[in-house]
Amino acid sequence: MEIFYIEDGQLDAYLFHEGTYYKSYEFLGAHKIDDGVRFVVWAPNALEVYLMGDFNSWEENDLPFKKIENSGLWNICISNIKEYDSYKYRIISKDKKELIKSDPYAFHAETRPNTASKYYDIKGFKWTDNKWIKNKSESYHKPVSIYEVNLMSWKRKEDNSPYSYRELADELVSYVKEMNYTHIELMPIMEHPHDGSWGYQITGYFAPTSRFGTPKDFMYFVNKCHNSGIGVILDWVPVHFCKNDYGLIKFDGTNCFESENKRLAENEQWGTLNFDFSKPEVLSFLISNALYWHDYYHIDGLRVDAVAYMLYLDFGGKKLKNKYGGRENLDGIEFIKKLNMEVFKNYPYTMMIAEESTAWPLVTQPIDKGGLGFNFKWNMGWMNDMLKYMELDPYFRKGSQKALTFSITYAFSENYVLPLSHDEVVHGKKSLLNKMPGSYEEKFSNLRLLYLYMYAHPGKKLVFMGGEFGQFIEWNEWQGLDYFLLDYEMHKKMQIFVKELNKLYKRESCLYEEDTSYDGFEWIEHTNHQESIIAFERIDSHGDKLIAVFNFTPIERKSYPIGVTEEGTFKTLINSNHKRYGGKIKRVKSYKSTNEPMHGRKYSIRVDLPSLGGLYLKLRRDDQ
Repeated sequence: MEIFYIEDGQLDAYLFHEGTYYKSYEFLGAHKIDDGVRFVVWAPNALEVYLMGDFNSWEENDLPFKKIENSGLWNICISNIKEYDSYKYRIISKDKKELIKSDPYAFHAETRPNTASKYYDIKGFKWTDNKWIKNKSESYHKPVSIYEVNLMSWKRKEDNSPYSYRELADELVSYVKEMNYTHIELMPIMEHPHDGSWGYQITGYFAPTSRFGTPKDFMYFVNKCHNSGIGVILDWVPVHFCKNDYGLIKFDGTNCFESENKRLAENEQWGTLNFDFSKPEVLSFLISNALYWHDYYHIDGLRVDAVAYMLYLDFGGKKLKNKYGGRENLDGIEFIKKLNMEVFKNYPYTMMIAEESTAWPLVTQPIDKGGLGFNFKWNMGWMNDMLKYMELDPYFRKGSQKALTFSITYAFSENYVLPLSHDEVVHGKKSLLNKMPGSYEEKFSNLRLLYLYMYAHPGKKLVFMGGEFGQFIEWNEWQGLDYFLLDYEMHKKMQIFVKELNKLYKRESCLYEEDTSYDGFEWIEHTNHQESIIAFERIDSHGDKLIAVFNFTPIERKSYPIGVTEEGTFKTLINSNHKRYGGKIKRVKSYKSTNEPMHGRKYSIRVDLPSLGGLYLKLRRDDQ
């Protein structure tokens, strides 16, 4: 075995330590070179570093690293490594302790419970998604309907084993396409030790988990999504990392990725360690990682987890202040801005979605206008209000009308995604269907009503897997969804409803084109507390209008007056209580306007409002 060392890594080391090496994954980690494979690792306070693996029978001392001059980076090059060879770093700390670590920049890893990194040549996949990439543009004025998925539990085989990336490329992608969703959002697929963490406690930021196959298998999955017209969003966790001893924790015996200040480093809520955003090397690591998933996997966006923990020093209940006496995490805020600037500089049409649960202003505004630079934010307020409202006995909803209407007062302050996410259907919160009050049939009616209202409300859409057919029990990450429920009429009809609602949403520009402006929304009726009825218009960029009317009580309202601005016949685009979807309405009606003024409008129509249901209506044009 030939051993040699690089002589020209000073510029790479300089940029990495400066915090601006946003392609650091091209240098650190294991990379093929002409004469073998080069390994580079950051261990600034180590006394010694050794490479060991399959290629040297895991001998501890015969492959010593050499430090790159004037840096905290170590390197070694060897000649006889093969793809899929497992390896680790043996680090001797400054207090002479031995640490056995996996590679923070590894592209591939052993499958849990094994913990070694694997050498893998990341290059060479034959992409066929050029048309998708070429046609990408901004998402503000497009339909975005996201299907959120946990790959371990979307569907299981008969022996309870999960599907592979390549099997999911057939099974999951075809299902999402059939259901008319525009995007898949994957809960974190970066390598992690514990299935029960759902991927949110990571050990391998640059490695798609080997639970489902190789990195190129995951590329195959993304490629299949794109060729099926489906975008791919990844959950991404730049806030914290797990404490497994082979991971990032005290990487060289000292706090490299975490703060030296224990109170800043500890994340008690999750039993993890927070990244230290004041360290330039951490910025190089994390921003590189965000770009890496775009560069090598062609992803279409990142949903950035737990942004509030990056914005506030005291978010987890700690009594910490910044140097000015405030609660803001100044380093975290700067990291977020640098992250978004760099990502959008390279990928202007990607989606950077903040999962941010506070009232921090201007999250989705440009940085030069005082914002954080994301282009979308989860609307947690809408989600919390709507779920609390829908769980009420319908006869008592009249006292909570504000829960329906308040979200419009801030709907355009940010560019929102409306989420009904995994967090709402676990830990005793019950499934969406089982949250709904009433009889068996009323539960389905309420859930259809919630979806109908959600799709009309300004903002992009996200629904967690299983919600589309009315999963009855709450989500269990250890087993697949209950697809046997589709043998039952009401669940099958719920699935048909969501499928057709997605199709209608993509077809009707009124429902998505003006999601970020009051130009796209106008109230018709929002003060009818007693009958729990609301109505509004959604308007597209050409002034075309769609009327959405909702009845949140179990009492049918015949000939209910709705003000309209134009004369003509209004056709029903969808009625959530139609028999096709599990309701009682056998046929949809059209409604002709009269000269009777109503709701400040010159004309009106009188519609039959179904119990626990709603309608989308649209003026029939001569060409329709």
